[in-house]
Amino acid sequence: MSVGELGCTYAALLLFDDGIPITAEKIATVVKAANISVESYWPSLFAKLFEKRDIEDLILTVGTGGGPAVAVAAAPVGGGGGGGAAPAAEEKKEEMKEDSDEDLGLSLFD
Repeated sequence: MSVGELGCTYAALLLFDDGIPITAEKIATVVKAANISVESYWPSLFAKLFEKRDIEDLILTVGTGGGPAVAVAAAPVGGGGGGGAAPAAEEKKEEMKEDSDEDLGLSLFD
């Protein structure tokens, strides 16, 4: 990520946090006040992005890959009739119980 992208990102977050509408002019003003030099197209690109997408939605879905992709990734893999997902979940729960700290002799109250 370039300095210009990062500067515009922080400017947009600052504007969002203060409840100020995110526009290209306001992003450019914040970046200029922070004494960061950015290419002239970055503020307008960020402003166009936040016209189409809600910044809070972007913050809350970081790393999830978006809406539809998550549903596809969560779909069970395999050709069975839907019975394969439940046993796998039960096996993971059993593994979690087996790997607890108590088995290792680690406890807060030793």
